Formats: sequence, C-alpha cells, structure tokens
Amino acid sequence: MQIIRIHADAPLKPAMGEACNGCGLCCLAEPCPVGMLVSMKRRGACRALRWSDEARRYRCGLMQDAAGHATSWAWLARRLIASGAGCDSDAELA
Repeated sequence: MQIIRIHADAPLKPAMGEACNGCGLCCLAEPCPVGMLVSMKRRGACRALRWSDEARRYRCGLMQDAAGHATSWAWLARRLIASGAGCDSDAELA
C-alpha cells in the first residue's frame, strides 16, 4: 500500500479516459518518464508537480515555470504524458 499526500482542495480523480482535471493523483503516485529524470526516482511524488492555489488544481512544473512560460522540457513532457488525451492513471484512492 502506498500513502499519497494530496491537497485537501484537489478535485476528485476523473474516470479513465475523461479529461484531466488536475487532481494530481498520477504524479503523486509516480513520476512520468520525464519526471523520473527531474526527480531522479521512479516511485513517489514527482518533484516537478506544483499545486496552484489560484486554479485549485495540480499542474506540471515541467510545462510551466513560476512566470507561467513554457519550459524547455514542455514539449517532451506533453508528449510523454499524452497531454490532452485523457486520464490514463489506474491509481485509486482508498
């Protein structure tokens, strides 16, 4: 069993295939391939994951820096996490 610390205001995980809503569960469970490089680990929360108080959702820090501009990792991260393709995480909250 894995314990995941998730923000209390995070939205509920969408059903498989539905649009991403920023719940963060997938990235809190394990980093994507690019996140593994940045986080230097294969399990646990991705170090690039960021909580947005304004949006009340998690966002990938590899796709945006603090000023909101795309990072040099953005194109690779979008491709590897299939950004826009829908939720593909089978992680579940107990």
